[in-house]
Amino acid sequence: MIITKSAEEIELMRESALIVSKTLGMLATEAKEGVTTNQLDALAEEFIRDHGAVPGFLGLYDCPSTLLTSVNEAVVHGLPTDIPLKDGDIVAIDCGALKNEFYGDHAYTFEIGNVAEETKKLLQVTKESLYIGIREFKAGNRVGDVGYAIQQYCEGHGYGVVRELVGHGLGRKMHEDPEMPNYGRRGRGKKFIEGMVVAIEPMINMGTEKIKQLKDGWTIVTRDGKPSAHFEHDVALVNGKPEILSTFHYIYEALGIESDEEEEFRAKEIVF
Repeated sequence: MIITKSAEEIELMRESALIVSKTLGMLATEAKEGVTTNQLDALAEEFIRDHGAVPGFLGLYDCPSTLLTSVNEAVVHGLPTDIPLKDGDIVAIDCGALKNEFYGDHAYTFEIGNVAEETKKLLQVTKESLYIGIREFKAGNRVGDVGYAIQQYCEGHGYGVVRELVGHGLGRKMHEDPEMPNYGRRGRGKKFIEGMVVAIEPMINMGTEKIKQLKDGWTIVTRDGKPSAHFEHDVALVNGKPEILSTFHYIYEALGIESDEEEEFRAKEIVF
């Protein structure tokens, strides 16, 4: 059952989402060669607690960490380790926060040092597909419309679209209805309704879509060992249109990147 949110509840969810966004912004300059993902995890937990929230992942489904850090061929759910990041790595950082009884859930794939051009292209296309999918999250459309748009764009570039892992509804629980696959058929699936909030999160592989789980019971990797990218936004359906509650603004500010990619999805001016 889809749980819709009132305007007031959506504003509370925006607070939670922006705490995650600010955490990722802080990590943007910390994620570099020689730093371990365990170190990033400790920084993130302290930052979230200092901002009046609690880590959304820590303890959820027995998750042992604040962040899920997926390096190179890891798709999602990578557990932080003491292995230093190295030049040429990519690391997808997925983070959650709980504040005012609502969750934020947000992810970005960072480049470490000098990343191969073909890997940069994977990241670019995956992030572009996120916004292509968000555009389909509107009144009158269905779950399949979002998945179809993401799938067509990514497969058109020769990439594999993961089937077993999906986006999801978001609210007082980390995972609510509906599931939001990154593949599908137009006009299929649950219909979008005013006030719903979802996490849209393309997980795209450079090679095939096939994946496997490591023995730690968490980390999901590509079967062919090729890199994978992951980007995620929290999006509300407001006045029939998608409104992004999270933002990459803090990441871009930290890294000196200029972008207007989010402007069409903001119903009002946000003061950062």
